[in-house]
Amino acid sequence: MNIQDYLIDQEGKDWSDLLSGWGVLLPGSFDVWLVNRFGDVFAVFEDGSVNLLDVGNGMIERVANDRDEFAIKIDLDDNVNVWLMVKLVNACVNAGMRLSPNQCYGFKVPPGLGGTYALENIEPTDLSVHYSFLADICRQTIAFPDGTKVRIVVSKNP
Repeated sequence: MNIQDYLIDQEGKDWSDLLSGWGVLLPGSFDVWLVNRFGDVFAVFEDGSVNLLDVGNGMIERVANDRDEFAIKIDLDDNVNVWLMVKLVNACVNAGMRLSPNQCYGFKVPPGLGGTYALENIEPTDLSVHYSFLADICRQTIAFPDGTKVRIVVSKNP
């Protein structure tokens, strides 16, 4: 397995701009280390810890105390499949879903709002739209307890 097949090429992307809406979960200072094909960010915080920003669920989780521990833990249990969504990326590629350099796989209905991790709920999405849309949902729902039912209304501005 080549890990690069499951990561977004970071070159030429303004990560501070792309992630500007995620201040509710991210600290003021961090380094973007890895980004999976679904736009989830592995951020290294000032203490050296590796933290996974799961944008589809609007949550952050410390996954390792440092990069070396991450390198060990990714090979344990099912971490590589969970963290890099290997099986889902493979399904997308096999279905002919190709990404342009400024796209990631996005959910039509985000998992945090009840969407499924299934091929029919995935489409190539512009990175800036992906991060902005999901950050907005996160900001609006972060205070809700798990399981809270929400009603989403989408409207077009004139």
